[in-house]
Amino acid sequence: MQDDGTTPVAYDPCRPIHYVLRPGNGPVGGEDLIHDAVDRVAEVTGLQFVYDGATAERPFDDRQPYQPERYGDRWAPVVVAWETEAENPTFVSGVIGEAGSQGVSIGDGPRVLVTGGVSLDGAAFIELLATPGGAAVARAVVLHELGHLVGLDHVIDAGQLMYPTTSTVPDFAPGDLTGLVALGSGECEPDL
Repeated sequence: MQDDGTTPVAYDPCRPIHYVLRPGNGPVGGEDLIHDAVDRVAEVTGLQFVYDGATAERPFDDRQPYQPERYGDRWAPVVVAWETEAENPTFVSGVIGEAGSQGVSIGDGPRVLVTGGVSLDGAAFIELLATPGGAAVARAVVLHELGHLVGLDHVIDAGQLMYPTTSTVPDFAPGDLTGLVALGSGECEPDL
């Protein structure tokens, strides 16, 4: 939340969110799974996403939000990566995805999310997609992580996709959608 305690910290709705994928370690069809989930988040938030291709970058390695030598004169794109347990030890505990974003502000201006990362357990998704009904669960997990990316937190209502543990909710539920609409309707911040 912003300093006022009620306004969410969000991406600038007037600037596209660029994203890149780190290939490898993922399931067959993993790239389509990511693009489908990104399209769904764009649909419900109104935010525009632009796919910039592949990268060798990892999502959370003390990543700088501005890397002009790599990405030009703009904020670094969001990195989505299929990772191993060795790369992301969080996966050893049974977690199969995590995501977050970095925010910046100028002076006393509002904080605005400018880039972020999504890390997905490639081996867990390969196993999940081999099970009956696994594709729907895999999509739900990616949607959940993208919800975190754009600013949603976990909720205590098990009927929402943003509930912290595995559920039978296949897509964003009404409470999730309320939050996503709010996150997509922030103020434009052209100075950032």
